Amino acid sequence: MTKRTFLLSSAVLLTAGLLAACSPLAVVNAVSPDGASSATTAVRYGADPRNMLDIYRPATLRAGGGAAPVIVFFYGGNWVSGKRSDYAFVGRALAARGFVVVVPDYRLYPQVRYPDFLVDAAQAVVWTERHIGTYGGDPQQVFVMGHSAGAYNAAMVALDPRWLGKWGVKPDSLRGWIGLAGPYDFLPVQNRTTRPVFNYPYTRADSQPVNHVGEAGTKTPPALLIAAKSDDLVDPARNTGGLAAKLRAAGVPVREAYYGGVNHYTLVASLSSSLHALAPTLDAVAAFVRETASGTVSGSGSDRRTSGPAR
Repeated sequence: MTKRTFLLSSAVLLTAGLLAACSPLAVVNAVSPDGASSATTAVRYGADPRNMLDIYRPATLRAGGGAAPVIVFFYGGNWVSGKRSDYAFVGRALAARGFVVVVPDYRLYPQVRYPDFLVDAAQAVVWTERHIGTYGGDPQQVFVMGHSAGAYNAAMVALDPRWLGKWGVKPDSLRGWIGLAGPYDFLPVQNRTTRPVFNYPYTRADSQPVNHVGEAGTKTPPALLIAAKSDDLVDPARNTGGLAAKLRAAGVPVREAYYGGVNHYTLVASLSSSLHALAPTLDAVAAFVRETASGTVSGSGSDRRTSGPAR
């Protein structure tokens, strides 16, 4: 089997599995090596049974060798499904690039609705900032990242000061944030699964990340926004393109990328070190984190477009 055939076959299997059950990423985890990372699992960050997280560290991280940038990754699943173990491949791949990675679970519908899962997301970030030094991470270099519904969570933590503010923390404590195929502007809610999560038809305008750009007294961290050009679930032009435009207009540094050859599901699979040839997502994320952590991406509001527009 050629490498291209392997990649295409894995992508087809992943898409079929996700369409069938929304979360089974066993195919990707199975083909993603873990030799370049180590994991600490089932660490509690809150009182609820789902307030648990896993931590992935570079295998080369040594005591006294300097703290590594940290990425808190929120998975998707339409706020109704998902578990952190399904995304071990994300932790492994990013840890192999030299980062400490935190993958939390958070409460889902029907246990909770908007905005309670954002309370969990923010609590996981605050826990990370306060405790990640024990695991070799730099608490001054924490990034939030997510895919799909998880990208929404990351966006709201980074843009809306209410959530980190519950613990006396501001969004500018974050070094940056990364969104993959995120829904940032989706009113009126069209997806029937999503509607009860956001109390449709009484969904509040303050539930939308685009409505929190440039809020008074809030300094927004730099952003990397990535989407698949062919995304049938989350419109990349309206969501990724629209949010990027608002961030840029507010003077926030933002990078924007649209990749062909992947869809809403396989975009996150391309983070796997074994499937990264599907799209350069892993390289883009690693470059953004390294350059932002080192100060190359400043607060000037300048834009680096890494691919063509969504349309």
